[in-house]
Amino acid sequence: MKKHIPNTITSLNLFSGCIAIVMAFQGAFFWVVFWVLLAALFDFFDGMTARLLNAPSKIGKELDSLADVVSFGVAPSVAVFVLLRNYAIYPDSLTVLQPYLPYFAFIIPVFSALRLAKFNIDERQTTSFLGLPTPANALFWISYVYGTYNISIENEFILYLTLALIILLSLMMVSEIPMFSFKLKNFKLKENLKPIFLIICAVIFLSFWGITGFAGTILVYIAISLLSSKQAKKSVK
Repeated sequence: MKKHIPNTITSLNLFSGCIAIVMAFQGAFFWVVFWVLLAALFDFFDGMTARLLNAPSKIGKELDSLADVVSFGVAPSVAVFVLLRNYAIYPDSLTVLQPYLPYFAFIIPVFSALRLAKFNIDERQTTSFLGLPTPANALFWISYVYGTYNISIENEFILYLTLALIILLSLMMVSEIPMFSFKLKNFKLKENLKPIFLIICAVIFLSFWGITGFAGTILVYIAISLLSSKQAKKSVK
Protein backbone atom coordinates (compact mmCIF):
# COMPACT_ATOMS: atom_id res chain seq x y z
CA MET A 1 0.00 0.00 0.00
CA LYS A 2 2.71 2.48 1.00
CA LYS A 3 4.41 2.21 -2.41
CA HIS A 4 1.37 3.89 -3.99
CA ILE A 5 1.41 6.94 -1.70
CA PRO A 6 4.21 8.89 -3.48
CA ASN A 7 2.62 8.27 -6.88
CA THR A 8 -0.74 9.43 -5.53
CA ILE A 9 0.87 12.68 -4.38
CA THR A 10 2.49 13.08 -7.81
CA SER A 11 -0.91 12.52 -9.42
CA LEU A 12 -2.30 15.33 -7.27
CA ASN A 13 0.44 17.53 -8.72
CA LEU A 14 -0.81 16.65 -12.21
CA PHE A 15 -4.45 17.17 -11.18
CA SER A 16 -3.62 20.62 -9.80
CA GLY A 17 -1.80 21.53 -13.00
CA CYS A 18 -4.84 20.58 -15.08
CA ILE A 19 -7.09 22.83 -13.00
CA ALA A 20 -4.54 25.64 -13.34
CA ILE A 21 -4.81 25.32 -17.13
CA VAL A 22 -8.60 25.69 -16.98
CA MET A 23 -8.23 28.74 -14.71
CA ALA A 24 -5.72 30.26 -17.16
CA PHE A 25 -8.09 29.92 -20.11
CA GLN A 26 -10.75 31.64 -18.02
CA GLY A 27 -8.37 34.50 -17.18
CA ALA A 28 -8.61 33.72 -13.45
CA PHE A 29 -4.94 34.39 -12.83
CA PHE A 30 -5.14 34.39 -9.04
CA TRP A 31 -6.38 30.81 -9.17
CA VAL A 32 -3.68 29.91 -11.66
CA VAL A 33 -1.16 31.00 -9.03
CA PHE A 34 -3.02 29.06 -6.35
CA TRP A 35 -3.17 25.77 -8.26
CA VAL A 36 0.40 25.93 -9.57
CA LEU A 37 1.67 26.62 -6.05
CA LEU A 38 -0.37 23.67 -4.81
CA ALA A 39 1.16 21.54 -7.57
CA ALA A 40 4.62 22.68 -6.44
CA LEU A 41 3.75 21.65 -2.89
CA PHE A 42 2.76 18.17 -4.06
CA ASP A 43 5.93 18.05 -6.20
CA PHE A 44 8.01 18.76 -3.11
CA PHE A 45 6.33 16.15 -0.93
CA ASP A 46 6.16 13.24 -3.40
CA GLY A 47 9.94 12.77 -3.46
CA MET A 48 10.23 13.32 0.28
CA THR A 49 7.49 10.77 0.91
CA ALA A 50 9.14 8.23 -1.38
CA ARG A 51 12.39 8.57 0.58
CA LEU A 52 10.71 8.41 3.99
CA LEU A 53 8.70 5.32 3.05
CA ASN A 54 11.62 3.81 1.14
CA ALA A 55 9.28 3.44 -1.83
CA PRO A 56 11.07 4.84 -4.90
CA SER A 57 9.97 3.48 -8.26
CA LYS A 58 10.76 3.89 -11.96
CA ILE A 59 7.11 4.69 -12.61
CA GLY A 60 7.25 7.40 -9.96
CA LYS A 61 10.23 9.06 -11.64
CA GLU A 62 8.53 9.07 -15.05
CA LEU A 63 5.19 10.18 -13.62
CA ASP A 64 6.90 13.04 -11.80
CA SER A 65 8.35 14.43 -15.03
CA LEU A 66 5.05 14.06 -16.89
CA ALA A 67 3.20 15.88 -14.10
CA ASP A 68 5.82 18.64 -14.04
CA VAL A 69 5.49 19.25 -17.78
CA VAL A 70 1.78 19.91 -17.28
CA SER A 71 1.92 21.87 -14.01
CA PHE A 72 5.12 23.85 -14.62
CA GLY A 73 5.21 23.92 -18.42
CA VAL A 74 1.74 23.89 -19.96
CA ALA A 75 -0.14 25.70 -17.16
CA PRO A 76 2.09 28.83 -17.07
CA SER A 77 2.32 28.88 -20.86
CA VAL A 78 -1.48 29.00 -21.17
CA ALA A 79 -1.50 31.96 -18.76
CA VAL A 80 1.07 33.72 -20.98
CA PHE A 81 -0.95 32.77 -24.09
CA VAL A 82 -4.09 34.38 -22.63
CA LEU A 83 -2.07 37.45 -21.60
CA LEU A 84 -0.78 37.90 -25.16
CA ARG A 85 -4.13 37.11 -26.79
CA ASN A 86 -6.59 38.98 -24.57
CA TYR A 87 -4.68 41.70 -22.75
CA ALA A 88 -1.52 42.76 -24.62
CA ILE A 89 -1.71 45.88 -26.78
CA TYR A 90 -0.13 45.52 -30.22
CA PRO A 91 1.46 48.39 -32.17
CA ASP A 92 0.33 48.97 -35.76
CA SER A 93 3.55 47.38 -37.06
CA LEU A 94 2.63 44.05 -35.42
CA THR A 95 -1.11 44.03 -36.09
CA VAL A 96 -0.71 41.46 -38.86
CA LEU A 97 1.02 39.12 -36.38
CA GLN A 98 -1.46 39.64 -33.55
CA PRO A 99 -3.41 36.39 -34.19
CA TYR A 100 -0.20 34.35 -34.19
CA LEU A 101 2.15 35.86 -31.59
CA PRO A 102 0.22 34.47 -28.57
CA TYR A 103 1.20 30.95 -29.68
CA PHE A 104 4.79 31.98 -29.01
CA ALA A 105 3.96 31.23 -25.37
CA PHE A 106 4.03 27.50 -26.05
CA ILE A 107 7.79 27.63 -26.42
CA ILE A 108 7.71 27.49 -22.61
CA PRO A 109 6.42 23.88 -22.27
CA VAL A 110 8.67 22.72 -25.10
CA PHE A 111 11.79 23.89 -23.26
CA SER A 112 10.34 22.75 -19.94
CA ALA A 113 10.08 19.22 -21.36
CA LEU A 114 13.64 19.43 -22.69
CA ARG A 115 14.83 20.66 -19.32
CA LEU A 116 13.11 17.80 -17.46
CA ALA A 117 14.43 15.18 -19.90
CA LYS A 118 17.93 16.58 -19.51
CA PHE A 119 17.62 16.59 -15.72
CA ASN A 120 16.52 12.94 -15.65
CA ILE A 121 19.67 11.71 -17.39
CA ASP A 122 22.15 14.19 -15.91
CA GLU A 123 23.91 12.71 -12.88
CA ARG A 124 25.58 16.05 -12.10
CA GLN A 125 22.33 17.59 -10.81
CA THR A 126 21.96 15.86 -7.46
CA THR A 127 22.56 18.70 -4.98
CA SER A 128 22.31 21.69 -7.35
CA PHE A 129 20.98 22.48 -10.82
CA LEU A 130 22.33 23.25 -14.27
CA GLY A 131 19.91 25.65 -15.87
CA LEU A 132 16.76 27.24 -14.50
CA PRO A 133 14.52 24.64 -12.78
CA THR A 134 11.05 24.29 -14.31
CA PRO A 135 9.17 25.06 -11.04
CA ALA A 136 11.14 28.31 -10.69
CA ASN A 137 10.36 29.23 -14.30
CA ALA A 138 6.68 28.44 -13.74
CA LEU A 139 6.59 30.50 -10.55
CA PHE A 140 8.04 33.46 -12.41
CA TRP A 141 5.49 33.28 -15.22
CA ILE A 142 2.33 32.85 -13.16
CA SER A 143 3.24 35.77 -10.90
CA TYR A 144 4.40 37.86 -13.88
CA VAL A 145 1.09 37.37 -15.69
CA TYR A 146 -0.86 38.10 -12.50
CA GLY A 147 1.07 41.34 -12.02
CA THR A 148 1.03 42.62 -15.59
CA TYR A 149 -2.26 41.67 -17.23
CA ASN A 150 -4.00 44.85 -16.07
CA ILE A 151 -1.28 47.24 -17.22
CA SER A 152 -0.50 45.38 -20.48
CA ILE A 153 -3.73 46.80 -21.96
CA GLU A 154 -2.24 50.29 -21.75
CA ASN A 155 1.47 49.65 -22.20
CA GLU A 156 2.81 47.94 -25.32
CA PHE A 157 6.20 47.55 -23.61
CA ILE A 158 4.73 44.56 -21.76
CA LEU A 159 4.31 42.80 -25.11
CA TYR A 160 7.98 43.20 -26.04
CA LEU A 161 9.12 42.33 -22.53
CA THR A 162 7.02 39.16 -22.47
CA LEU A 163 8.28 37.94 -25.84
CA ALA A 164 11.90 38.63 -24.84
CA LEU A 165 11.50 36.87 -21.49
CA ILE A 166 9.97 33.81 -23.15
CA ILE A 167 13.14 33.39 -25.22
CA LEU A 168 15.57 34.26 -22.42
CA LEU A 169 14.08 32.08 -19.69
CA SER A 170 13.45 29.16 -22.04
CA LEU A 171 17.10 29.15 -23.06
CA MET A 172 18.12 29.44 -19.41
CA MET A 173 16.22 26.23 -18.61
CA VAL A 174 18.43 24.20 -20.94
CA SER A 175 21.63 26.12 -20.24
CA GLU A 176 24.69 24.89 -18.36
CA ILE A 177 24.53 27.74 -15.84
CA PRO A 178 24.96 26.37 -12.27
CA MET A 179 22.03 27.31 -10.06
CA PHE A 180 21.79 26.57 -6.37
CA SER A 181 19.08 24.44 -4.80
CA PHE A 182 16.32 26.08 -2.75
CA LYS A 183 16.67 23.37 -0.11
CA LEU A 184 18.73 24.00 3.02
CA LYS A 185 21.67 21.58 3.13
CA ASN A 186 22.03 21.57 6.92
CA PHE A 187 21.77 23.96 9.86
CA LYS A 188 25.06 25.76 9.18
CA LEU A 189 24.52 29.41 8.30
CA LYS A 190 27.63 29.73 6.12
CA GLU A 191 26.61 26.87 3.82
CA ASN A 192 23.06 28.19 3.40
CA LEU A 193 23.64 31.89 2.84
CA LYS A 194 22.22 31.93 -0.70
CA PRO A 195 18.89 30.19 0.01
CA ILE A 196 18.47 32.15 3.27
CA PHE A 197 19.09 35.43 1.44
CA LEU A 198 16.59 34.37 -1.21
CA ILE A 199 13.98 33.60 1.46
CA ILE A 200 14.52 37.06 2.98
CA CYS A 201 14.10 38.66 -0.45
CA ALA A 202 10.91 36.66 -1.01
CA VAL A 203 9.43 37.86 2.28
CA ILE A 204 10.28 41.49 1.46
CA PHE A 205 9.00 41.32 -2.13
CA LEU A 206 5.78 39.55 -1.17
CA SER A 207 5.19 42.14 1.56
CA PHE A 208 5.50 45.04 -0.89
CA TRP A 209 4.21 43.55 -4.17
CA GLY A 210 2.01 40.65 -3.14
CA ILE A 211 1.90 37.73 -5.57
CA THR A 212 4.02 39.62 -8.10
CA GLY A 213 6.85 39.40 -5.58
CA PHE A 214 7.41 35.79 -6.64
CA ALA A 215 8.61 37.04 -10.04
CA GLY A 216 11.07 39.38 -8.38
CA THR A 217 12.30 36.55 -6.16
CA ILE A 218 13.03 34.34 -9.16
CA LEU A 219 14.94 37.18 -10.86
CA VAL A 220 17.06 37.55 -7.71
CA TYR A 221 17.60 33.77 -7.71
CA ILE A 222 18.86 33.96 -11.29
CA ALA A 223 21.08 36.95 -10.52
CA ILE A 224 22.67 35.27 -7.47
CA SER A 225 23.32 32.11 -9.48
CA LEU A 226 24.91 34.06 -12.34
CA LEU A 227 27.16 36.01 -9.97
CA SER A 228 28.17 32.85 -8.10
CA SER A 229 28.97 31.12 -11.39
CA LYS A 230 31.09 34.07 -12.52
CA GLN A 231 33.00 34.14 -9.22
CA ALA A 232 33.58 30.38 -9.39
CA LYS A 233 35.09 30.71 -12.86
CA LYS A 234 37.40 33.50 -11.68
CA SER A 235 38.59 31.44 -8.71
CA VAL A 236 39.42 28.52 -11.02
CA LYS A 237 41.56 30.80 -13.19
